[in-house]
This record gives sequence, structure tokens and C-alpha cells, in this order.
Amino acid sequence: MSDSPGTPTTGPGGAAPDDGSARDFGSEPAGRELLPTATPARTRAAVRELVRPRRGLTVAAFAAMIVATGVGLLVQPLLGRIVDIVADHRPPGDITLPVVLLVLVALAQGATTALGLTLVSRLGETVLARLRERFVEKALRLPLEQVEKAGAGDLTARVTRDVSVVGEAVRDALPELARSLLAIALTLAAMAALDWRFFLAALIAVPVQASTARWYVRNAVPLYARQRIATGSQQQQLLDTVAGAGTVRAFRLEEEHTERVTRRSSAAVELTLRGVRLVLDFYNRLHIAEYAGLAAVLVTGFLLVRGGSVSIGTATVAALYFHSLFSPVNAALVLLDDAQSATAALARLVGVADQPSPEPDGRAHESRPRTAAEAEAKAGGTVTVTGVHHAYEPGRPVLHDVDLTLRAGERVALVGPSGAGKTTLAKLIAGVHRPTAGSVRVTTDGTGESGDGVPVALVTQETHVFAGPLADDLRLARADATGDELRAALTSVAALDWVEALPEGLATVVGEGGHRLTSAQVQQLALARLVLADPPVAVLDEATAEAGSTGARLLEQAADRAVNGRTALVVAHRLTQAATADRIVVMDGGRIVESGTHDELCATAGVYASLWEAWSGTRPTADQTPTHHRPDTTTPKDH
Repeated sequence: MSDSPGTPTTGPGGAAPDDGSARDFGSEPAGRELLPTATPARTRAAVRELVRPRRGLTVAAFAAMIVATGVGLLVQPLLGRIVDIVADHRPPGDITLPVVLLVLVALAQGATTALGLTLVSRLGETVLARLRERFVEKALRLPLEQVEKAGAGDLTARVTRDVSVVGEAVRDALPELARSLLAIALTLAAMAALDWRFFLAALIAVPVQASTARWYVRNAVPLYARQRIATGSQQQQLLDTVAGAGTVRAFRLEEEHTERVTRRSSAAVELTLRGVRLVLDFYNRLHIAEYAGLAAVLVTGFLLVRGGSVSIGTATVAALYFHSLFSPVNAALVLLDDAQSATAALARLVGVADQPSPEPDGRAHESRPRTAAEAEAKAGGTVTVTGVHHAYEPGRPVLHDVDLTLRAGERVALVGPSGAGKTTLAKLIAGVHRPTAGSVRVTTDGTGESGDGVPVALVTQETHVFAGPLADDLRLARADATGDELRAALTSVAALDWVEALPEGLATVVGEGGHRLTSAQVQQLALARLVLADPPVAVLDEATAEAGSTGARLLEQAADRAVNGRTALVVAHRLTQAATADRIVVMDGGRIVESGTHDELCATAGVYASLWEAWSGTRPTADQTPTHHRPDTTTPKDH
């Protein structure tokens, strides 16, 4: 991860960073292109879209909250009534009714408040669940190059910290905020009903509170946004350091990486402390508003009582009403802090959830309906690569003017020295990356209507085994696959025997915390998924490289069976795979330099001939002689 500082930016309030340095605590290091963040307008629109289907629940929740708040406002008039009874020296028995009513009000308020908070919480959790589903759905479909540019730390921070912040706000802040805002509005209305002069006195606090809230929001929004970015940068640095721990130790870079982690962590801590100072200043301003407003209400009550306009009890009610505003106002403003943090996190989630489904530029998929004859015999797809150039970074091209055609049903081996561009070309054909220039066209015949299934499937040497039953791992490729179809796929890659030998067969839990599979078994699992997905075109990027020498031939035969009947591009880890292919394409320096059969290329004494000579010179005799016909890869159709 690049450790270069970014361009200095202003602080939360528009001023330069107060430490006098050029550090930008909230910006991502150069070379990173963070995942998108939604604008405030788009974030609000997304929330409305999520709430709209649940209008009934929304209305019921806020109706219950209004009733609960209204019932609670009866407490102050009853207390004022008691004050008037005492002031007028009435009999003690007159207090009985107000006291009984206070008990009933408390019970009613408790019941309606519980109902309202429950409904608001249910609304918030339902909306959050839908947002999480949209986020995960789009995150899994993000183009790999976009995730790589952003860094895993950015996506990890959104999946963990941002989701957690929004979840906490929905569970805790949203119900309390709704109740506080309703209490403020209805209490002010009740003060106006007592006497309009009490209402005007209470409004003295509003300008200070409003200006304080605007000041806080103006400073808090950019601060929390920068804090999120700094947290993502911190997590990215931790991921990079942990993932490369072996290399770090081997080159004695522990101090350098520790210093990088410390610097990223210090940046996050610095922004957190700025947030604490901002909140403290925020409350100092609010205290001024509270005391000014309360003093105005008390003075107004004194003057009105002396003039005979209101009773002592009514003045008491007004003072109690204003005093009761302290809790909801403070709660609302405390939650405003949480709301700003949650809003920043929500904007980052919506930014990913709004991402369109990837349609790789320069890569098209064409298909036509199957004829009756084609339905009986699976046909592969034709891949046409035309004038493709590609660069991961501007000015550093990896591929140069590549033209290649894979004919339907043809198996092509892609070979070349390390760094020749083989994996890049394979990923372009698979649709993982978009070419910088040129086009990749996949035309499928006899595979169904346009868009039916995945036209190209990629199998690499890095295969993930998800935690859960092995059958579920296989059904990732085809969710509706039956048990017989799973066994047929396993049989085609010679994996059924060891699967049935597992403690619970297909139901055996594999992955993290489950039964451990060998590298060869993991690759057989990936090839079985390929069989189940049944794409017309398959790309194998060193898919057999993880097998040891004893399992190499078995895994190569499994790969042959998995791609049988399909158009296949095989990035060959072992040249014995290339030797049995229909055609061999040799890459060097990001270009295709040779193309032909094994015998043709060996006879030309070119790059492939040199590679084969070097390879066969280090292999046992049995591996030196290529088999120029494919092994029997027929899978019984009755499986």
C-alpha cells in the first residue's frame, strides 16, 4: 500500500489542519480510488425508497409515538393543579383525583411508548436489513479491478464498521430521536396553549440552539467522513501487513510496517479527538441556550402572576414544560452526533448499493435460440479478441494489440514466461477486467436465450471453500442441482470416491471450522462447480497448479473432463497440459508471438520449443512424451 501523503485538505470547519503540518488525516493515500459515496440528496432518496413499501408500519409507529407523547404532556397540568390546590388552601382530599390521574397517565404513557418504540425499531430493522441485502448483493458484483484500486480495507470498513454504526443508530438512536422530536414539538405547542407569552419566552433559546446545530452539522459531516476514510486506510494497512507478514519478517521490515500502522492509527485517533472537542464545544453552547430560555420563562411567569393573568399553578406548568424540554432537546442533540456519524456511514453503504450491475466495456455476449439438433449436443462458444490493449496503471501497458480467436469446442493452451500477460488475457476473456482498448466478444451457439446462464466461467488456482455442507458449496454454481446431479459432477472430476468417504458424505461441513480438504480436493471441488455451472466457455488459469506432483496427473485429467465439450482457454502451469491441447498460443512481453500445435511449435525452434526443452529436460521420462490425443473424457450420461 502506498505510504505517500495525499494533498492537504481543510479541517472540519474549513480551516487548515490545526497541527500546522501537511498531513491529511482524512484522505486516502495516493494510488487508491475509494469506492463511491452517495451524495446527501441521494442518501435521503435511498432511505425514502426503502421506507416507501412500509408506509403502513411507518404511520402506525409514529401515530403510537404521538399518542405516547401527548399522554405524557398531561403530567405538568396535573402537577400545576396540585400547586393551585395547595396555594388556595383547599382541603387535602382535593389532591386525590390529580394523584390518581397521574398514576393512570404514567401507565398509559408507558404502554403507548413501548408500543411506539417497538414499531419504530421494527421499521428501522426492516429497512436496515433490506439495505444490507442490497449492499452485499452489489458488493459481491463489484468489478475486481475496482475493489483492487480501492483496497480491501475500504470495502472491509464498510462491511464491518459502517454497517455496525448504521445498525446501532437504527436500534438505539432512531426510536429515541423520534420520541425526542415529537416531545419538543408538542411541548412547545402546549406552552402556546397556556399563554402565547410563555411560548415567546421559550423561543429565546431557539436561535442559540439552531445556530449551534448548524455549526455542529457544518463541522461534523466532513469530520466524520474523513474519520471513516482514515479508519478504512488503517484497516487496509493492517490487512497488507498481516497478509505479508512472512515477507515483512524475511526482509526485516517490522519497524517500517509498525511505523506505518502506527501512523494510520494515529491519524484515526487524531480525528476521533477532534470529534470529542467538537462535541464539548457543542454542549457548552447549548447550556447557554437552556439557562437563557428557563430564565425568560420564569420571569414571564412572575410578571403574569403578579398581573393576575395566570395562576401560580399555570406558571408552574409553563416552567415545568420548559424544564422538561431539557431532556428531549439534549437527547435529540446527542443523537444528532450519532446521526451525523450514521449518515456518513449510510452514504458509504448507499454508494456501493447504488452501483449498477457490471457490464464490461468492450466485451459482448451474443447468443441465439437452440435448434432441436443443438439441444441434444452441447456446443461451445466462440471467443474473439480483437486489438486488445490493457494497462492496470496508465503508462504501464501489460497487453499490446492482442488478436485471438477461440473456435467453438476448441481447447487452447496459453503458455509463456512469467509476466508475459497470460493471466491478464485470461481475466479479460472471463470478464473480470475490462480491456483498456479493443474488444472481447463471446458468441454462444446452442446454449439458450441471450443472458441465460454465465457464458464464461473462470477457475483459478485460488479457490475458496465456504464454511458449510459440501453440497451447499457445490450448489453455489447451480442452486437447484439435485443430489444425483452433484454426484454426477463429482464423478466427472474423479472426486466422488473421496467425497463419499467423508464422515457425512455431501453433508460434511467443510471450510473454516469444518473438515479440511487438501489442495487437490479443493481444486476438484472448483472443477465440479464448473461442470454444474455448465458454461459454453471455460477459462482455467493454472487451475491445477496447487496439486503436488503425485496428484498433478489426476487433477489434469479432472480438468480435461470438466472442459470436455466446451471452448476452453487453459493457462498451462505444466507443459504436458499444453502438449495435449488442440492449439498452443505463446505469449511474451504482452503479445502473442506463436500459435500452433505442439509438433508445429517444437519444429520451429521458437519460444515454445525453448520452453519445452527446458521443461522436458527436468521431467521424468514418462512426462517427456506428450500425448497428442485427448484422454477418454466421456462421462456416462445416466449420471
